[in-house]
Amino acid sequence: MVIGLRPERVAEYKRLHAAVWPGVLDAMRRNGWSDFDIFLKEPENLLFGTFKFDGPDFAASARAIGADPETQRWLALTDACQVPFETRKPGEWWAYMENVFHMD
Repeated sequence: MVIGLRPERVAEYKRLHAAVWPGVLDAMRRNGWSDFDIFLKEPENLLFGTFKFDGPDFAASARAIGADPETQRWLALTDACQVPFETRKPGEWWAYMENVFHMD
């Protein structure tokens, strides 16, 4: 997945992710998310994220995480740093990308 990052918020975004709130991490783990990575490409200020999902219903998992009060407070801070793509699909904040290659 990919999203833009406001140039004036790069330092803030890095600071937030240097110490992600434990409740946010717990909400993701409880809902089947693991191995979450976010990469920053500067100077373009693009964020690339990857994670693994182990569960029966990704949409329900994402809704459960989004309903978590601590995660909502976290997203209010991080979303303010981001610039979503105009071409993203309805309902997406981060734009999901097609995986065109994977090597185990």
